[in-house]
Amino acid sequence: MVNINLAACIEQVMQEETRKISGRNAIAVFKSTVMRIVLNALHKDAETKEYSAAGNIGVQVIEGKMLISTAAQSILLATGQMLALHEAIPHSVLANSETVFLLTLTTALAEKGRPKNV
Repeated sequence: MVNINLAACIEQVMQEETRKISGRNAIAVFKSTVMRIVLNALHKDAETKEYSAAGNIGVQVIEGKMLISTAAQSILLATGQMLALHEAIPHSVLANSETVFLLTLTTALAEKGRPKNV
């Protein structure tokens, strides 16, 4: 069991110099062989380049609004909303306001099932 103090993590990701300089910052709050949870902070109008994950992803907006776009559609997510996206779907993100979100990624290993020795 891993207890994560999300309020303290949000304060950290918001205060780090990287966010102030580049408009975005991220810290891993949990990492294992089958899953990662990453806390992200974006300034208004910050964008991520199109990216395709090897596993499924979940995006949960903690604060703000962000537009997630794929070739098929774009969805505006606001505080308290969540989106799941299957593996290998190229997507990009645009922050419509100051935004903090959790990104949960599964690895290819998780998609195939846990190894018998774990």
